[in-house]
Amino acid sequence: MNVAIPARHPDHPRPVPAMVRSFAQLLGLQKPTPEQWRSLGERLTVGDEPMDLLVEWMTSAGMEQTRPLFDRVLAEGIENVPEAPEPLREFFVRIETIPDWVDPDKLRRGARALRRGGADGMYVARDVALLGGYQFSGFNKTLLRTGALEKGSNKRFAETMRWAMDVISEGGLDPLGVGYRSTIRVRLIHAFVRRHVAAMPDWRGDEWGVPVNQTDMAATLVGALIAPSAGGIGMGILPAPADLDGIAHVTRYVGWLIGVQDEWLPQNFRDGVRVLYHTLTALAAPDESTKQLAVPMADDPMAWNYRNLAGLRRRVARAQHLSVTSGFLGPRAMRALGLAYVPPWYPLLRIPLNVTRSVAALTLPGGMKRAADRGRREQEDLLHTMIGDAEATIGDSAAHVSRVA
Repeated sequence: MNVAIPARHPDHPRPVPAMVRSFAQLLGLQKPTPEQWRSLGERLTVGDEPMDLLVEWMTSAGMEQTRPLFDRVLAEGIENVPEAPEPLREFFVRIETIPDWVDPDKLRRGARALRRGGADGMYVARDVALLGGYQFSGFNKTLLRTGALEKGSNKRFAETMRWAMDVISEGGLDPLGVGYRSTIRVRLIHAFVRRHVAAMPDWRGDEWGVPVNQTDMAATLVGALIAPSAGGIGMGILPAPADLDGIAHVTRYVGWLIGVQDEWLPQNFRDGVRVLYHTLTALAAPDESTKQLAVPMADDPMAWNYRNLAGLRRRVARAQHLSVTSGFLGPRAMRALGLAYVPPWYPLLRIPLNVTRSVAALTLPGGMKRAADRGRREQEDLLHTMIGDAEATIGDSAAHVSRVA
């Protein structure tokens, strides 16, 4: 059966940033086949049926009663909430039944490798994946309607970073682990946003598709977990082959938990780069919303929390993060984002240190654990620098959407 493809889907693959194109070529990846290209367009019309049906029931039954039950099941497990109604039971039995393909050892290895990326890995997630993602004007249509400009990109990334840190924490993806719970919360928020934005009178489904659709979710998934790993290699964070397999396995399981369909769940790291490359060719279409969102985010470091020499350190941080964006995305993308190109001095400075640390982690007894512990401390320090003593609560910036869903 032919599906009407929304007008936002381009006629042919678009250019992608040089970093991604080079990495894809190195791995022998090709542009999407005609079948893959059509699927990218068709999945713009597909949401997340299991969670969408659950939110429909929660709304009709009364969010005041059903949301506390949802949160309790998420925290305690469905078997410990015998009074849970059937819609909740059906959804959580499915989610709590771990797929046969999940390998706990690979999950632990992948999470450790992502922690080892430290602050530099998070810089790639912020400065390349999220900031560069504002070139996805179709995705921006949803983002702007959830109040992204009013809530601010600093808050949004802090919540995203909190989710990522939960996912890659020690045991985070274990049954009922903190990363598992955070991922299901994000999935619920996505369903609230889909319901809320699709009902807006100015939403043009024939042009834009479904809010938070499968194609956008796949791009966000690999942008959050695969892109920082690939970018980390470019900054000298050298992984073992088994680390890359582990990172891909984390991405696959997290994608399954968050409601991404099987065709977008990477089988290995190379396959994860394929999904990143293919979605970028379909989604990278900047418009006026690109600069609306990107320029304020580039200025976020000017409000970060530094104890000493705050003014100087904020200006250095702004230049540092722009150098990361410039180095990985290139001059053309910087122009599309409305930002000045800054020579990639920070990535170049970090390469010798990160290579040295990588060699130590890969060769010395206990090196991987020490590197992961150091990386975790760097990530916690970065989050504190961004938001101070405030809590980064997942879903807080979209709380108003869940109230009116």
